[in-house]
Amino acid sequence: MAIPIIMPRQGQSVETCIITKWFRQKGDQIKTGDILFSYETDKAAFDMESPAEGTLLAILYEEGSEVPVLVNVAVIGSRVDDISSFLSGKPVDVTNQGIIVEQPDSRESVPTAVQQEITALPGSAKIRISPRAKRMAVEAGVNYNTVKGSGPNGRIICKDIEEFLKGPLTAPTAIEVPGVEFTELPLSNVRKIIARAMHSSLQNSAQLTHHMSADVRGLLEARRKIKDAISKGAGRDITLNDMVCWCVIRALRKFPEANSHYLDDRIRTFNRVHLGIAVDTPRGLMVPAVRNADGMDLEMLSGELRSVAENCKKGNINPELLQSTAASFTVSNLGNYGVEMFTPVINLPQAAILGVCTIINRPADLGNNTFGFVPYIGLSLTYDHRAIDGGPATLFLKEIKEQIEKFEM
Repeated sequence: MAIPIIMPRQGQSVETCIITKWFRQKGDQIKTGDILFSYETDKAAFDMESPAEGTLLAILYEEGSEVPVLVNVAVIGSRVDDISSFLSGKPVDVTNQGIIVEQPDSRESVPTAVQQEITALPGSAKIRISPRAKRMAVEAGVNYNTVKGSGPNGRIICKDIEEFLKGPLTAPTAIEVPGVEFTELPLSNVRKIIARAMHSSLQNSAQLTHHMSADVRGLLEARRKIKDAISKGAGRDITLNDMVCWCVIRALRKFPEANSHYLDDRIRTFNRVHLGIAVDTPRGLMVPAVRNADGMDLEMLSGELRSVAENCKKGNINPELLQSTAASFTVSNLGNYGVEMFTPVINLPQAAILGVCTIINRPADLGNNTFGFVPYIGLSLTYDHRAIDGGPATLFLKEIKEQIEKFEM
């Protein structure tokens, strides 16, 4: 009996997906678990595995097609099966037909039956690389011929590309061709989405940024105690960013106008804090939300922030959490990169976003006519002037500063 391959629904808000690559052709013999094609939602990427064994009888959408969820994408069966009923291109009633819609895990999987050999540079041997790892390498400009695979039979997987990107800057990162002045690659779907969102944000809102600094001696002392406890085998790791986010949540409770969405003719102010956190991944910037963050203690908040960041980097984050409406306020931290001041762009329809900068030692009055150098962290608040006036925005930023300066574990 012929079996339709259905485009899964990855989250309730996802209505369409884009097929990025087919790995099988019409007429191929397919085994259960073989990767048929890769597809993307707004920011997450997935591989579709075959739920059955048979012949690939039909491919209904080509690479690059935007396909509605729960629609037939392909058909698998025997060559004598009648597949006419599956070629309508309409959404499938999976309940009445008893069809199981697979929800594939977007994490890297390396079944032996799916080891795909990709031809390397001319004159070299063939290498094994997973489809998603190859796509990640191409988007990051990495010459995957120089990457050592850790998968079965030396197969290169996503983790290998991620480790390569963390390596020294002297590592080769692109294929150089003598006599070629530049290389040119088409924008990935993720980069197109990010570009549209950033341009729309700046074009359709009245953004203004205020800058302020906060004394972080208390945060640094807390961080030192946490490291000491960890070295003795006690406690969990809590980062400076976790502490700053904790202080931001406390400030949002006092200034709820910043914890809101501007919706043209109304402002939606949230009773709970759904904190968005900007995460840099090999596929581009993602902003997952930690829902109900104000109801968590510091240790729980730290664990949730770490979890959503790791899921983004692995590619298995829940797409619902990536919607700009999922968060009520966002924090973007560039402090680890040494950025002293920047202007973060609001993730509309949110009314504001906080940029966290690096720590700089500055001269300050220590009291009793004594002066010394004090570590200060830069804070950059961008807000939509349509939703918040300059006075309340400044008071909100000052409250974040005060929460940081009086922080205690």
